Amino acid sequence: MFSTIFFIALLFNAAATLRSSSYWSKFKSYFVSPDDGARESLLTTGDSESSPSHLKEKHSALLKKYLAVYLLAVLSDWMQGPYVYALYLEYGYSQHEIAQLFVAGFGSSMIFGTFIGGLADTFGRRKFVVVFSIIYALSCVTKHFRDYWILMIGRLLGGIATSLLFSVFDSWLIKSHNEAGVSSFLSKSFAVAQYGNSIVAISSGLVANKAADLTKLHPIGTEGTLLSKVYVGGYLVPFDLSFCALVVCGILVSILWGENYGNETQSADKEENANKKSWYSDFVEAYFTTIRSKDILYTGLVSSLFEGSMYIFVFMWTPAMKALMPDEDIPFGTVFATFMVCCMAGSSIFSTFIGSMKNEKFGVFVFSAATVAFILMTLANTAITAIIAFLLFETTVGCYFPMMGTMKSAIVPENKRAAIYNIYRIPLNFIVLFSLLTDLTPKTSFTFCIFMLATAACLQLRLSKRTQVIYTSVATKVADDLELGDIAEDLSTKNSED
Repeated sequence: MFSTIFFIALLFNAAATLRSSSYWSKFKSYFVSPDDGARESLLTTGDSESSPSHLKEKHSALLKKYLAVYLLAVLSDWMQGPYVYALYLEYGYSQHEIAQLFVAGFGSSMIFGTFIGGLADTFGRRKFVVVFSIIYALSCVTKHFRDYWILMIGRLLGGIATSLLFSVFDSWLIKSHNEAGVSSFLSKSFAVAQYGNSIVAISSGLVANKAADLTKLHPIGTEGTLLSKVYVGGYLVPFDLSFCALVVCGILVSILWGENYGNETQSADKEENANKKSWYSDFVEAYFTTIRSKDILYTGLVSSLFEGSMYIFVFMWTPAMKALMPDEDIPFGTVFATFMVCCMAGSSIFSTFIGSMKNEKFGVFVFSAATVAFILMTLANTAITAIIAFLLFETTVGCYFPMMGTMKSAIVPENKRAAIYNIYRIPLNFIVLFSLLTDLTPKTSFTFCIFMLATAACLQLRLSKRTQVIYTSVATKVADDLELGDIAEDLSTKNSED
């Protein structure tokens, strides 16, 4: 059954990818009438064939530089994910101790990551990608020690690195698009990055699984010596591969990326100003900017509610499947690969619709579909119903990240972007900690997600209406300005004739 579902998901992704690609124009005559094709060509924006070729070339070069670094960063993250819990268990720690380590990681992301990530706007985003690589690499090194407090330090470092991963990379990409004059291609860049992220997730899972089986976990020293607490092999091999990816990531970002900051001031002035500011001033300024703007605040709440539901899903889908199929051997690797294929399809769906639908309105459909998915999960009495719900939600995840990246790029001010992105992660980490610290059943957790996503859909609807009013007001003002300009020109012509 699972292999059949995976094959169907592959076909669905192939169709969605073809529809969103440039090859669709060669085949669409078989599926749509000429009138429909003409209408589609008028609606397509951003990366349309009418775009100047030199802009496409600039965008392609920029995107390649970004993906070379970004995909290595997410590769390092995906390599570690499946083996953190398994490694702690192999070291012999209790469920309570493991829970403490995980809570420390998310707590570190919420507290330390928020302040450190915000500094990237002032000191440079490229520099903080290098900081990310160093911090996350050190976190990998700590996994080799069978010592609770060293592992705790590793979790704290990992939490900070996670905050940087989900803020600094996007901030650099948005600013670079604006500086290069290719901001109209930003939605496509987010979609391609999400598509690549899903491919990396599948590939890293296969590679890490083979690597973990190469040797058994064992200490490098004899019992009673200092080296008896240092381990190699087994579940540590994926962390070693992650370490290598992070080293290459840090080197490539230093070579390929240019530096950019949160505003247009020169770097020398910025360093001078930074020395005069308190270490927490970026966070404070970003906080007040967030709470004073409904658009920025709503965007953060929507982001936290969806991503919080996503993390709860990650924690709960496995026990939910086991409860529905207690006597069967579930191929979790195949199921995870199917999830990622649906994420790829979701990013392609975003690319297809973004040319003909306002991004904020598309977000309403995404959150509504995610709500329906969790309703199906809650009501599911059979495995097939649950799997359909899971795949629907994963498809919305693929749509969500490029949609949210595009929306944040338009709403969040550039000079506080990385700081505000990290503030957005504070309620997200509260949701994750709540999920970890409470003993909720999968059904109860999914019910909680229904309310969160329904709230997100309502907030997104308000955002959509607010931006529509803003766009309408701007359009009206432009029209008025044009009309006044015409009147002034007529008067000027008349006066000259007189």
